[in-house]
Amino acid sequence: MSTPASEEFSPAVLAQLRRLQAKYAADGQDLAAYLEGLYYADYVNYWDYIELDTLLSLQRPITQIPDERIFIMYHQITELYFKLCLCEYEQIGDLQQPTLQEVVLRVGRINRYFENLIDSFDVMVDGMDKQQFLQFRMALMPASGFQSVQYRMIELASTSLDNLVDKEKRRLLGESADATELMGCIYWKAGATVEETGAKALTLTQFEEKYTKQLHQHAAEYTDRNVWSVVQRLPQEEQRHPRLVRALRQLDVSVNVNWPLMHFKSAVRYLQRDPTDVPATGGTNWRNYLPPKFQRRIFYPQLWTEQEQADWGKAWVEEVLGEEM
Repeated sequence: MSTPASEEFSPAVLAQLRRLQAKYAADGQDLAAYLEGLYYADYVNYWDYIELDTLLSLQRPITQIPDERIFIMYHQITELYFKLCLCEYEQIGDLQQPTLQEVVLRVGRINRYFENLIDSFDVMVDGMDKQQFLQFRMALMPASGFQSVQYRMIELASTSLDNLVDKEKRRLLGESADATELMGCIYWKAGATVEETGAKALTLTQFEEKYTKQLHQHAAEYTDRNVWSVVQRLPQEEQRHPRLVRALRQLDVSVNVNWPLMHFKSAVRYLQRDPTDVPATGGTNWRNYLPPKFQRRIFYPQLWTEQEQADWGKAWVEEVLGEEM
């Protein structure tokens, strides 16, 4: 005589089986077949789940200089943090009926990721032997952090394209300029030019060849899904809520002031030399490209006073880097 299922399984197990039965039946699937597959499946372990062996095999220096490994690993960590940010931007963009709480939550997560990156950048500023860096960097040409496509995607997901184009170029394009024209004049194109001639550096040429199509598609996808567009879908009284304004201002400063200036500090540490600076590996004109006081790239100008915009990044450069400039 068989034992009733109610006696063979605990109430908790029976409840889960009924939930699974309903789930698979809705799709015309046989629960018994899936349970059989589960019987043969291995347990999940930590090292397989996060692909630890693969992850630890991705550091492949091209020189024998020890500190090159630090350089590779830190940049890989950076790109993983960028991916975490893009996960949040994607979910913000999907909010058709956003709430203040949801937007603040997700912008707060992005801010936290950038805070971690900014706080950890001393790994690059002070964590490598200067002589070793100047040796192995010559083998990296023309690669450059300028070529981080995920950072460009973060910018495009944060604000309107208008705010990523130099004001004078934006004025010359006129109000009827479309996304393709704006992308053609986006600010970063001026960051990888040969200082003597103004021609595109190979770093920029290669970047455009690989990513132009992807970035144009990303810009199109976020035309109405960027953070500022989503904020505009909030009730009017919530768009200037102090918590939201504080989170957006922090994002603006983190991405457009503190992060590029940490790179600038690193460049000063390793590349500044009298009488002539050491050129960046990608040929980028780093002294004019990195400091925010020159770029004044601002995602949310509506949230800053005219004086704050005029002084954008100026105090940081003078106070933190003044002794090294």
